[in-house]
Amino acid sequence: MPVKVVINEDGALGTVPVRIYTEDIEAAALQQLKNIAQLPIIHSHVAAMPDVHMGIGATVGSVIPTLGAVIPAAVGVDIGCGMNAIRTSLRADQLPDNLKPLREAIESRVPVGFARHKWRNARELAAKDLAAGADRLFTKHPEMLKKIRDPRDTWVTQLGTLGGGNHFIEICLDESDRVWVMLHSGSRGIGNAIGQHFIRLAKQDMEGHIQNLPDRDLAYFREGNPHFDDYIQAVHWAQEYARVNRQEMMKLIVEVLQEQLSPFTLTSEAINCHHNYLVREQHFGRDVFVTRKGAISAQRDQLGIIPGSMGARSYIVRGRGNPESFCSFAHGAGRRMSRTAARKRFTTADLEAQTQGVQCRKDKGVIDEIPAAYKDIDQVMENQRDLVDVVHTLRQVVCVKG
Repeated sequence: MPVKVVINEDGALGTVPVRIYTEDIEAAALQQLKNIAQLPIIHSHVAAMPDVHMGIGATVGSVIPTLGAVIPAAVGVDIGCGMNAIRTSLRADQLPDNLKPLREAIESRVPVGFARHKWRNARELAAKDLAAGADRLFTKHPEMLKKIRDPRDTWVTQLGTLGGGNHFIEICLDESDRVWVMLHSGSRGIGNAIGQHFIRLAKQDMEGHIQNLPDRDLAYFREGNPHFDDYIQAVHWAQEYARVNRQEMMKLIVEVLQEQLSPFTLTSEAINCHHNYLVREQHFGRDVFVTRKGAISAQRDQLGIIPGSMGARSYIVRGRGNPESFCSFAHGAGRRMSRTAARKRFTTADLEAQTQGVQCRKDKGVIDEIPAAYKDIDQVMENQRDLVDVVHTLRQVVCVKG
């Protein structure tokens, strides 16, 4: 049965309730949720998804509604990070027996890790609608880009690149053996620079009474603050950049498949959604800013993506519009242990065993992404049956990591 734990239900000590869709939560993450619930800007309650785990300041897997204020560290530094998936007309029997050349072809077309495109023209064409916003940002906030060499060139050449960490590209099969392309990425180094810049400004602005916050990383801007509008504009630009980044990657991957496989078409069943972002919505009778930090919008009948880990199933789902979760659901399996702990505990032999049947890197560089470092995706799905309905179940056969 789905699980929902409620703490601070009576709103004691000036806190709002926290509704948690799991009993599997670490003490540090629970404390972070309690810290958020103490802020005077929170509306109604805080929701925590079943993949919840500790983050920086704000908990990953949390949904935070705020009145007339925003918390830059709650959105984080990978602004607009999210998913893109599309179904093709291909079937499993049309894939080659040896999938390694296909993985290597994708890796050669889509830069991963710190790499970026060496050519500009196509990226500039794709970026033309973003350029005006970028120029305004860079002109108004030159200090936020001091750590980025040639920022105007960087943001263009990074469009259509994967990055590292838990970002990935996958070729998957659904329950009917139809072939899907799925990917996970965000706003790359530019979003990071924007996030760090405004997190620092929020802390500076609240310096006089930051000691009253339960955590310095929960510093916020109120409407009317000189930096409030600047942050809203910057975060919306980064979210659009992240969306276009995924869109450009998907084009490159489809080009590889067209070169390597039988002729095929793309279906209209395509999804491009954020899971680290800020949006304005109405909930419980108020117009609020909703920060989904590791959570996806689940308005009624809205499609979304819940990826498992390397070697675990993923899901295409349809939102149920549950108001108690602020129409949200989990963005993945959720980490059970830190990257450092995973690297200490597991070996490449463990990685090979847990990713059997998946064509992917199996070296020490990706041990921190081993499936055992994540929560059980099936339990995560069970705990959110009140939030989403499963439309498709996917299993990956190719996985590209940064």
